[in-house]
Amino acid sequence: MTFSRKIACIALIGSLGFGAAASAQDVSAAVSARQGSMNILALNIGVLAGMARGNAEYDAETAQAAADNIATISMMDQRFYWPPGSDSDSFEGSRVLASAWEDFAGVAEKSAAFGAAAEGIQAAAGNGLEAMQAALGPLGASCGACHDDYRQPE
Repeated sequence: MTFSRKIACIALIGSLGFGAAASAQDVSAAVSARQGSMNILALNIGVLAGMARGNAEYDAETAQAAADNIATISMMDQRFYWPPGSDSDSFEGSRVLASAWEDFAGVAEKSAAFGAAAEGIQAAAGNGLEAMQAALGPLGASCGACHDDYRQPE
């Protein structure tokens, strides 16, 4: 894990447990930003998944751009995305379970796994379809692991 990614993970963990009380407006902005970040990830993962499944022709430049975007999002300092009161029990429209604020070690572990998978897809995406496909599995697994434990089903 890179130094900047370690700092981002530490900031995320710290923000989950020690954030100041936030107003409803602050929570709304944080949830919107968090969901926007997830939408950006989904869009870029979708580009790669389309190529991996054969729904779109593999293009090294496009694959690399999508992977670079994923890696960039993974390195963002997310401390402002996770204020107390932005869980699904407290804020309508949030799907994050309150357990995310109760399991700092699990969140950190999953965040680190996502960071490593983002680095992996970034390194592989432009190196051919097979390399990209191999790196896409761990990326999807890292997303799923966090969603399985900390996201309310639709």
